[in-house]
Amino acid sequence: MIQLLEEEVFVEQFLLLLTACQNPEAFVYKLRIPRQLSQSTGGTELVALTVLGASLEERVSTSREIEPTEPQNCHLVEGLENGSEDIDILPSGLAFISTGLKYPGMPNFAPDKPGRIFLMDLNEQNPKAQALEISDGFDQESLNPHGISTFIDKDNTVYLYVVNHPNMDSTVEIFKFEEQQRSLIHLKTINHELLKSVNDIVVLGSEQFYATRDHYFTNYFLVLLEMILDPHWTSVLFYSPKEVKVVAQGFSSANGITVSLDKKYVYVADVTARNIHVMEKHDNWDLTPVKVIQLGTLVDNLTVDPATGDILAGCHPYPMKLLSYNPEDPPGSEVLRIQDPLSDKPRVSTLYMNNGSVLQASTVASVHQKKMLVGTVFHKTLYCEL
Repeated sequence: MIQLLEEEVFVEQFLLLLTACQNPEAFVYKLRIPRQLSQSTGGTELVALTVLGASLEERVSTSREIEPTEPQNCHLVEGLENGSEDIDILPSGLAFISTGLKYPGMPNFAPDKPGRIFLMDLNEQNPKAQALEISDGFDQESLNPHGISTFIDKDNTVYLYVVNHPNMDSTVEIFKFEEQQRSLIHLKTINHELLKSVNDIVVLGSEQFYATRDHYFTNYFLVLLEMILDPHWTSVLFYSPKEVKVVAQGFSSANGITVSLDKKYVYVADVTARNIHVMEKHDNWDLTPVKVIQLGTLVDNLTVDPATGDILAGCHPYPMKLLSYNPEDPPGSEVLRIQDPLSDKPRVSTLYMNNGSVLQASTVASVHQKKMLVGTVFHKTLYCEL
């Protein structure tokens, strides 16, 4: 009942917004929209997209000039042609890569292929990407991987947690990594009423993790309205077998999440607000805000450099090009390094910047011993030696 009342109020606010818009046709912005929505809502989605285009362009557009920045030794990774939305690297140098994400409104170059998890060994002189087989009855056709996170148990067993969107739902899949066989064994699927519209995850214990919820609603049309009105209803959740709760909220669109090297602080990217929230972690898993780092670019996934504690952020310098994809004028890529994130004056520098001629729509950057992987929503993957 509460959910229905919230939806009714939300739609009422949207109608008031439409009434206030004297000439919505002037703001028409072509966005990608699922076919099932256009078939089911008639012309309503055009009106929604009209205002959505104006709202998003006002909130997330930038007038920045892209100045190419690239380490000397970079090349695209062969075999990773369909995105690499998230990357997590073990202390040993083995990198897990989630590929093939199908996400509403985003391009996808292989819509009929399921997602995959790839592995790269960054200890090799010329690392290659290898698809990991999944055993024990997991339906690989349902794999639509988003954020990922690894956890190493006391006996050195490696577990991979994957945010999955089967049929555009949200689950968290737990896999055991078999290093010798280069394969994954599926152990468990986690479902919960709070685990909706999950974007990213960071695991801090056995079946204990934080997850970001990037939209409050799950209905696509209501998601559009949410993007227009920007009510700041998205949140960070804590999950354990004994307790599931909201531990931080009030984000425009909570996206990437990671943890400091000492595990005392959690970093949360608020993508459309163009900033990173630094949160203090407490013994009861609650989070309290410490500071906000403004970046002036749309921040996607976050990782931490294991050698320095710096935050690495995959960013979208031209977000409207991402939402209205044109291969002749593609979205660019950007990787930022945030040094001393807990200090009064964090230092922000650019590790990588490209206008889309090499790499489109970067989401994540992860490093290991001066080697960096840069992933994307739907495009390729870049390997660099720093």
